[in-house]
Amino acid sequence: MSPLAAISERRFGVSAAWLRTLGIDRPMDISKDEQRVLHALAKGGRLQAVKTSSGRILDVELITREGWTMPGVTPRLFRKLKSKRAIASRQGQPYRITRRGLELVRAQLDNR
Repeated sequence: MSPLAAISERRFGVSAAWLRTLGIDRPMDISKDEQRVLHALAKGGRLQAVKTSSGRILDVELITREGWTMPGVTPRLFRKLKSKRAIASRQGQPYRITRRGLELVRAQLDNR
């Protein structure tokens, strides 16, 4: 078994061949900010993009499942999550976490 296969199966529960089909040669780490956003999205939050009339994204709002707005989501962070295929929008709806995003986010205790 290759080191990639061992790492991916142990860490993410997916095969190395499946990761290669997504164009991923190895599991990637994510920053604390990405982790925080993905965790809020995994709990039912959504990202609402504020766009110009031409469609360019000006700002992004993270709305939690309770309806609160979380600060700190920048357009740059939004682009990073989108390029990693961690978030996606379907049929003009707000951006939600994808299966890939759920794989990237680490388990965190819910302190409610």
